[in-house]
Amino acid sequence: MIAFADAVTRLEAALRGALPGAGAQARMAPRPPREWPSGFDRAHVRHAAGLLLLFPRDDDRAHLVLTIRAGTLGRHGGQVSLPGGVIEPGETTERAALREAHEEIGLALEVVRPLGALTPLDIPVSGFRLHPIVAAAADPLPLRPSDAEVARILEVPLDRLMDPGCLTRKSIARGGEVATAPAFVVEGAEIWGATAMVLAEFLTVLGWAGPTSR
Repeated sequence: MIAFADAVTRLEAALRGALPGAGAQARMAPRPPREWPSGFDRAHVRHAAGLLLLFPRDDDRAHLVLTIRAGTLGRHGGQVSLPGGVIEPGETTERAALREAHEEIGLALEVVRPLGALTPLDIPVSGFRLHPIVAAAADPLPLRPSDAEVARILEVPLDRLMDPGCLTRKSIARGGEVATAPAFVVEGAEIWGATAMVLAEFLTVLGWAGPTSR
């Protein structure tokens, strides 16, 4: 078991120093990697924020909140994601992540303590740069999914994500090619792509060894 208090202490210390960054994210990256479209001007990247919310349950066992997106949400519908969304003009990444979590899962912001930020991740398929924000809540939270955006809320124990037994690989059709992606399997859901890559850095900070092979 990973205790909530211990996880928060380790995260606070790690987020004050140098992060493992792209090298850790790459542990869960699809192969071949998705590239930016030819001629795409990266000055036009849209910025989004996602929240990695840690909280205790089951006698201080650390849990993380994830969501399964509503099936009506286009390209990424039905996929596992972080609570989050587009950063509005004049808004900080932290504020955007918290606001979106309030809108998507009914998070009560007054009980949440931001801990810091992980490494931004570019998502060429949708033209976004995702800014992951780590936060903690000291007690279990009453959460509710937004009908328009969230099909299901997942409350996943950290030690389950760090268990090598929850790792698998999946094939992804991309037009005329097939990519292979490492994935976490928890609560009957597959976590892959950008969400898995963000989780890879988050878990690496906590001592995760990663997939044993590529």
